[in-house]
Amino acid sequence: MDIQTLLDKIKSYNPEANLDRVRRAYELANAAHAPQTRSTGEPYITHSLRVAHTLTDLYLDEDTIIAALLHDVPEDTTVPLETLHKEFGEQVAKLVDGVTKLSGLRLGLEQTHAESLRKMFMAMAEDARVVLIKLADRLHNMQTLFALRPDKQRRIARETMEIFAPLANRLGMYNIRRELEDLSLKYLEPDKHKEIENLLLEDQADQQTYIAETIKLLRDRLAEEKIFPLEIGGRPKHIYSIYNKMIRKGRDFDQIYDIRAIRIIVASVRDCYVVLGVIHSLWTPIPGEFDDYIAKPKENMYQSLHTAVIGPRGKPIEVQIRTPEMHHIAEFGIAAHWRYKEPGARVDPAFENKINWMRQLIEWQQDIADARVFVDSLKTDIFQDQVYVFTPKGDIIEMAAGATPIDFAYHVHTEIGNRCRGAKVNGKIVPLDYRLKTGDRIEILTTKKGGPSRDWLNPGLGLVRTVRARGKIRQYFKHQARAEAITEGRVILEKELHRLGLDQGNFEELAKLFEFKNVDDFLEAIGHEDLSLQTISVRLLDAEREKAPPAPEMPPPAPIMPKAPEVTLTVKGVDNLLQHVAHCCNPLPGDPVIGYITRGRGITIHRRDCRNIVTEDVESERLIAIDWEKTDERAYPVLVQVRAFDRAGLIHDISGIVSAEHVNMSTASAVTGRSDHIAIITATLEISSADQLTRILNKIDRLPNVVEARRVTS
Repeated sequence: MDIQTLLDKIKSYNPEANLDRVRRAYELANAAHAPQTRSTGEPYITHSLRVAHTLTDLYLDEDTIIAALLHDVPEDTTVPLETLHKEFGEQVAKLVDGVTKLSGLRLGLEQTHAESLRKMFMAMAEDARVVLIKLADRLHNMQTLFALRPDKQRRIARETMEIFAPLANRLGMYNIRRELEDLSLKYLEPDKHKEIENLLLEDQADQQTYIAETIKLLRDRLAEEKIFPLEIGGRPKHIYSIYNKMIRKGRDFDQIYDIRAIRIIVASVRDCYVVLGVIHSLWTPIPGEFDDYIAKPKENMYQSLHTAVIGPRGKPIEVQIRTPEMHHIAEFGIAAHWRYKEPGARVDPAFENKINWMRQLIEWQQDIADARVFVDSLKTDIFQDQVYVFTPKGDIIEMAAGATPIDFAYHVHTEIGNRCRGAKVNGKIVPLDYRLKTGDRIEILTTKKGGPSRDWLNPGLGLVRTVRARGKIRQYFKHQARAEAITEGRVILEKELHRLGLDQGNFEELAKLFEFKNVDDFLEAIGHEDLSLQTISVRLLDAEREKAPPAPEMPPPAPIMPKAPEVTLTVKGVDNLLQHVAHCCNPLPGDPVIGYITRGRGITIHRRDCRNIVTEDVESERLIAIDWEKTDERAYPVLVQVRAFDRAGLIHDISGIVSAEHVNMSTASAVTGRSDHIAIITATLEISSADQLTRILNKIDRLPNVVEARRVTS
């Protein structure tokens, strides 16, 4: 690729473009990047040119192409942004500045990385062309990923799969999304990628013959109906799509319907449905494989009819039917709105409505103190598949897949969400954790007074899934008295610490741990759910591990004994010793632990704060430092106690919850008939993680008559 090829491409779709201005941008970038090279060994300017070429494939305007050529100049060279503003104007400078602010984006769990993602969406809300440049930049980086170390390849591929490919999909950039997904899969699952690629190559000749045969039969049949498609041909194969369907639907390669696929473009919407009828009369439709995205367009503006049929020779084949306008949107997404003939042309109001979700997202995220929660919300609300449901009046509402009636209520109106007390789906009352499905008709049952429950914000209950609903619920509680929030936060924190068997500790130290100025601010944040219980638990466990007294100096290696299969540990300094978990404190993976060398029974694993270890009588020379093996997936015994008002079927209900989580209950006992009518049930559960334990305790807590469900550590 060279500058002349780029200029020729621009002229082909925008004859009025100022090509001299584009050339000057190239010359400035080339001079600024002259000493630099890419990891592939090529001159750095090749990257800038490749990004610009990708955007000309989308027919983007002159300012965007210039910004693409210059997007790395202010950050990676000595040329300041002010020079670009002076030479190429305010629009170009804003675009380059927007891309520069995104350059440090890393999408791990760290708060600073999540903040970078916030900046990205703020830049999008101001001018979506910033993200189009960023997507083209990421695409070329993925195309040259082979030049990096394997660990960097996997990290960048994972970022791309989790954020950039879904973002391209949300913006309707099908071709970019397709290539980003396929390239990511190549580095994340190289064996699977190669396997599917080889299967496609082996089947290529037969597929081409089959597609040609099917198209001829279809053309002849459509001609009888006086329908003459503007275009009909095979559809490109998408390796990641095939892989995803094989995994999600549990199918073999030859059971994936869109391996053989054709696309038909006709003149009108009416012709789309006529062609659909002809196809269904010619070949048998496959149940559950029809989607009408014309009547119900996707949020990214995509429209088309999709069907799968048993075609010639009894082989399944997918068919897409659309008009030229629909095809244009499908290929270019929001980029279609920048096919300017004149510099400075404005985006139409319809387009502004289409990307309004970005601006709403920026409004909602202002209520989220923890940016990591914001990142998680993106993956569920924005980048997940959508479902289409109906209001009682028949209006279509688009919701994130997995949304609940409470999410729907807040989507319709904040007050309806606040006063929601129940829901009917298709005329029948459903629980509030019901997952909405496409085609559902939703009616929200409300009360005249009152507000949302704090339980709605408990992720373990699954009552609210969208960032919008969570934001509105938090807003409601933030208007309540500060004292109420502090009291509620104290109750939540004490209950969670007690339930998980963690040391209650000093609240002032906890506030400092989470970087709050005082205890009241810390408890208020918990009361408002600005700090998630999961975040608190993880930080406290880490802090407890750091505060634990250092293990005594290692004794000489003990004689090697046969290794027992009960527990997998990494033992510092001693290998192959018999190991078992102490029943006095029942440590769980993730708890800070220490080993005690017994006489004849190998190592006993205790929690570091176990009363049998911290006593002065213990022989310190027999203590040994140990760590949990991170890759271990075995189950560990955890003692759980449930206090509840006695009723018939209580033990059966508890057993059902444990069984549904695929957890084994190795022992159980119950004390009933007490004068206070309280039943005490004690059980040993084979738990694999702290998250699993929390989930089970949450569900047991919700059972009727249950007073308390907690872990017993000593």
